[in-house]
Amino acid sequence: MKHTRIPVALVATVATASLCLSACSSSSSGGDAAPAKSEAPKMTQRAMNEKDRADLKQGGTLNWAIDQLSSQWSPLEADGNEVSTTDVMKALMPTFWHSDAGGTQTPNKDYLLDAKSETKDGKQVVTWTLNPKAKWNDGTPITWQDLEANWKAQNGTNPEFKATSTTGFDQVESVVKGADDYQAIMTFKSPFSEWQALFNNAANAPLFPAKYVATPDVFNTAYVDKIPTSAGPFKLDKIDQTAKTVTVVADPAWWGQKPLLDKIVYKAMDTNTMPQAFQNGEIDFYDNGPDASGFKQIQSTADGEVREAGGPNFRHFMFNGKSPMLTDPKVRQALFQAIDRETIAKSDLTGLGWPAAAMNNHFLVPNQNGYKDNSDGLSKFDPEAAKKMLDEAGWKMDGDVRKKDGKELNLKFVIPAGVTIATNEGSMLTQMLQQVGVKVNIFTAPSNEFFDKYIYKYDFDMTAFSLIGTPFPASSATANFKTDGGANYSQVGSPELDQAMADAAAAQTPETEFAAINKADAEAWKVAALVTLYQRPAIFGVKKSVANLGAPGLSDYLYENIGFTK
Repeated sequence: MKHTRIPVALVATVATASLCLSACSSSSSGGDAAPAKSEAPKMTQRAMNEKDRADLKQGGTLNWAIDQLSSQWSPLEADGNEVSTTDVMKALMPTFWHSDAGGTQTPNKDYLLDAKSETKDGKQVVTWTLNPKAKWNDGTPITWQDLEANWKAQNGTNPEFKATSTTGFDQVESVVKGADDYQAIMTFKSPFSEWQALFNNAANAPLFPAKYVATPDVFNTAYVDKIPTSAGPFKLDKIDQTAKTVTVVADPAWWGQKPLLDKIVYKAMDTNTMPQAFQNGEIDFYDNGPDASGFKQIQSTADGEVREAGGPNFRHFMFNGKSPMLTDPKVRQALFQAIDRETIAKSDLTGLGWPAAAMNNHFLVPNQNGYKDNSDGLSKFDPEAAKKMLDEAGWKMDGDVRKKDGKELNLKFVIPAGVTIATNEGSMLTQMLQQVGVKVNIFTAPSNEFFDKYIYKYDFDMTAFSLIGTPFPASSATANFKTDGGANYSQVGSPELDQAMADAAAAQTPETEFAAINKADAEAWKVAALVTLYQRPAIFGVKKSVANLGAPGLSDYLYENIGFTK
């Protein structure tokens, strides 16, 4: 499963999350940056079998595997911040921008004719000029009022709106009508460097219709188990709760280029069943992640191929900072040092040809400009240091396990069913923490309930999943790390971390943004809520005949251009 909006999307499969700046490139930044590893795909590459529309067939059905059938279909609402949700909704909802493989943004003229950011009277003002042809599929025009309503729902002033992220919108002072209904004037209270992340599918932040975000009740519930309105190249046909499928069909009212496909059928299934389903011809496309056995099955599928690229994604362990045994950050820091991340990376990535290097930054991936280790030693595997810190925190050895106030240090590690790597990680983690006197109780949740019933309900002490990043590092990360962030499932943070992320979002140059992000990273190590493991390779199984789909890097899919070769 995958979980980022502007927070990072969650993935229960074998990956994690990371943030990628729009200013970054595939080269090493030198100095503090990690050396380039030639055996790994570079971050700005993509592999999608790119073809001109003229070379593709008109028609056909694409079968696309997702790891769960979502219950919340709005990625703007905190419980909808999963890749299984966004894979579907990106085909249906407006995005004002297209992102290339390096993260550069250009207006999507189907919705946005122009957007300009300028300074007026000392304030940042963005003028959004909309395409008058753009309409919701109930016939209602898309106007400045939709932008205003989305801002009001996501600006954080009313906590009853359960927003995935308020980043950027919380810096907006007003949204007013411009020259006509198809122009919006947005004035910021403070500068927002990543303003192009607003209304952007690459940041998991599409535009929603005003009437479905106008009140907390409709914002939180209108897209629960249904998709009432859309405005994309495809529209909903049906959600089948029994078959666990979502079918979308080409929308005849779409004003842009006609979709090449007739329909896309999204099939929810356990991730460990996807490789065989791919080999059997049941699905045409799936996210394999760092699954070596699945990688081999793709290679042995006659009409299939591996499409892989680097990306701003990473795998991690998360601690629940409100768990009674984990409220002390010193305990969490001790557990950091008790985990041999290099060994876990080598095990997870065996057979993939991907460098098994631990990732030592919460926001930037290795080889990315600005990447550096800000951990002040906490990234080092050091069981003896871990034991000392646990002793100092009052957790003393009593036989084979540590106790405090008569209670054992026994942690519930929740993982999703059907994810082999998570199961293996649980075994390794159990052995590693046992060496410092900590028990681990592995609990396997049904894959379709992992996020909804456990992560979102904070029913875990530790867990493992992937965060899938976006071209907007500061925006991506804020909701996952901010003290009151909508996607901060660790439930802990710090004022210093919040301020550093705010500084990154307001930075006026890449240099000041990198400096602020690395300061935020140093604070994230102190908070010790999320253990980064390694950069996740983006590996997909795709039928050879499928074009314009695969490993996108920092780019986005143009759903109307996905099709089959002639």
